[in-house]
Amino acid sequence: MTIKEYQRKAMRTATPKCYNTANAALGLTGEAGEVADEVKKCMYQGHPWQPSKIIEELGDVLWYVTLMAELMNVPLEYIMQANIEKLERRYPDGFSPAASVNREENNGKM
Repeated sequence: MTIKEYQRKAMRTATPKCYNTANAALGLTGEAGEVADEVKKCMYQGHPWQPSKIIEELGDVLWYVTLMAELMNVPLEYIMQANIEKLERRYPDGFSPAASVNREENNGKM
């Protein structure tokens, strides 16, 4: 499946009530919280590591990212490309702790 196909198919499940930035933002943070909760349960509460649960929640995160992209009228490919360009500017030689510190020092605003 391509990214474009995913965006089209995922948004077939969005109802008119979904098309609201507050709903998209709150849904995104809620689902990201569920990912974090699964990790917390494994690390601190003795639950077994279940990648399938994390993958399922990541799918829900992606759905809300897609909804926000739709609300902004941009394809997911655009968001992905813009993110890669930002990372390449920040870390042209790949991430390293030193590059991260220098990025903050050189940009002041980060």
